[in-house]
Amino acid sequence: MLSKEQSYDASDIEVLEGLEPVRKRPGMYIGGTDKNGMHHLFSEVIDNSMDEAVAGYANKIIVEINKDNTIIISDNGRGIPIDKHPKFKNKSALEVILTTLHAGGKFNNKVYQTSGGLHGVGISVVNALSEFLDIEVYRDKNVYLQSFKKGIPQGELIKLDKKTNKRGTKVSFKPDESIFDKNIKFNINKLYEFCKSKAYLFAGIELIWLCDETLSSSNNLPNKEIFNFSNGLEDYLVNEVGNSSFVNSEFFSGKKEKDNNNKSFEWAVNWAMSSDGFLKSFCNTVPTPEGGTHESGLKNGMLKAIKSHCERIGNKKGLLINSEDLSKSMVSVISLFIPDPKFQGQTKDKLSNTSAQKFIENIIKDKFENWLSNAPQQAEKLLDWIVSFTEERIRRKKEKETSRKTAIRKIRLPGKLSDCSQSSKDGTELFIVEGDSAGGSAKQARDRRFQAILPLRGKILNVANSNQSKINENQQIADLALALGCGLRDSYKEIDLRYEKIIIMTDADVDGAHIASLLITFFHEEIPQIIQDGKLFIAVPPLYKISQSGKILYARDDEHREVIIDKNFNRSNKIEINRFKGLGEMMPSQLKETTMIPGNRTLLRVMIPEDKKNITQKTISNLMGNKPELRFEFIREKANLNNDFNF
Repeated sequence: MLSKEQSYDASDIEVLEGLEPVRKRPGMYIGGTDKNGMHHLFSEVIDNSMDEAVAGYANKIIVEINKDNTIIISDNGRGIPIDKHPKFKNKSALEVILTTLHAGGKFNNKVYQTSGGLHGVGISVVNALSEFLDIEVYRDKNVYLQSFKKGIPQGELIKLDKKTNKRGTKVSFKPDESIFDKNIKFNINKLYEFCKSKAYLFAGIELIWLCDETLSSSNNLPNKEIFNFSNGLEDYLVNEVGNSSFVNSEFFSGKKEKDNNNKSFEWAVNWAMSSDGFLKSFCNTVPTPEGGTHESGLKNGMLKAIKSHCERIGNKKGLLINSEDLSKSMVSVISLFIPDPKFQGQTKDKLSNTSAQKFIENIIKDKFENWLSNAPQQAEKLLDWIVSFTEERIRRKKEKETSRKTAIRKIRLPGKLSDCSQSSKDGTELFIVEGDSAGGSAKQARDRRFQAILPLRGKILNVANSNQSKINENQQIADLALALGCGLRDSYKEIDLRYEKIIIMTDADVDGAHIASLLITFFHEEIPQIIQDGKLFIAVPPLYKISQSGKILYARDDEHREVIIDKNFNRSNKIEINRFKGLGEMMPSQLKETTMIPGNRTLLRVMIPEDKKNITQKTISNLMGNKPELRFEFIREKANLNNDFNF
């Protein structure tokens, strides 16, 4: 049922800033120019159509996939406004939306009470990064058309000489091959699953999938399908897991209808007997693969509810359940709608609204506690299932503590190491830092419970061009090996590794990058298993401190500095920019806030894909080995890459 139309015209479109940075720095808006970035273009367009449906103005969306990498998405919503914009009187509102970054009708709650896309933020970015974009609008029985190439209008908005009873918006676009590699194409299976997930989230929507027959056949997909799921999120879990694989026959599911603050929440939870758990989350129909505050609210609420229930019925084992046990095989999907979602990054991968956590936590705690109380047989079966994970976790923890204490007694730790106090290896981190000065700041900035600091003086030995005798005699390598405790090369034992994460933390300059490359070479040559197991990371400290009128932000490099200034500061007023000479120059509080505290910091995991092992070995041998002619040849070949090549 479509709700009564509200006014939606040019005056509802607010303009915040221009579009110029998008083609210059596409990664800042879509996360990169790889396949993931290309798929963000698709999601931005379909999110706008979903917002029309969620607001009650559309009930049908059509997605067409063509073999030339062209996408067509249409809806039967109100249609983007086409009248003249009050601020840009020589342009239609549609052209302003398509050519101006941060122009749209979703910045206040007048037009959309909740939204995932931003008519004008997402669609303008899509326009800027498309080889072409054509948009048709059906409003007031008229058909309007405007075409763009690489974000540039190819003429004014025109009204076609035909009438229609249709209403809505139709967007056709093709990603620009000068931005994305011409060999990168849309992953048809991913788009299919994405469309299906949108239909699960909104039971009232009919989403029609149309795909070129050649593409659908080669990907083993239907060329036409209509998605319409009456049970919504429960249907999603059944589709993912299979009906016979659940611990409970009944789902813990429900919906909190829209409150006075226009917040609503829907969830479906069960436990799978034959698969690992997962939590799929969405905010305003936008997927949030990195999680966020809404996921924390669900987990916290369920944990509090199950502990309260166990305390009430006298189940002592149940009181030992933690979040890990609860989530072990829990399969769940949640969908939150809020008026002003705050995401980390332009790609909207993680929700950061703090109010969302409390909102969901309170709902889930009450609802789950009632569910457990009102279904005692289901609750007993579930508790037995979860407690089995609790007992296994406690057993493993005791084994690890015994193992680590034995390892500490056996080895002589290096004097420079400031170890953490935690006896268990779980969650511990070893920061390898350059120099005593940086080591001193890091020691003050760390969390002593789980973060250890090992300062190394000067540049570590380049093991790629050193013989084994020289490696064995090197004091820095000896200290590092002692701190790690796991042995080198064939002597490596994962169980003896004393930390869960190994983090290289060097200055954000060329010297720091050189030291980091030497350390990566050490791990690659001497302890490759640490890289293979995903335990080696690189910290990303800031290079600049930027301040203006009490506002302070940090930038990791020159390009990031300019982006931060453009987005957050007024260039017409004085801006103070301080360049850090090294980690030791930073106050411990700054180092903690920007580089060391989990949640705020950025860590890069060092990984080598299986199909890149040989080329990685060759690159390290050429760059770090003892044959200067190979190094010279490599640099000569790659010189055109300039700053794009980063060891």
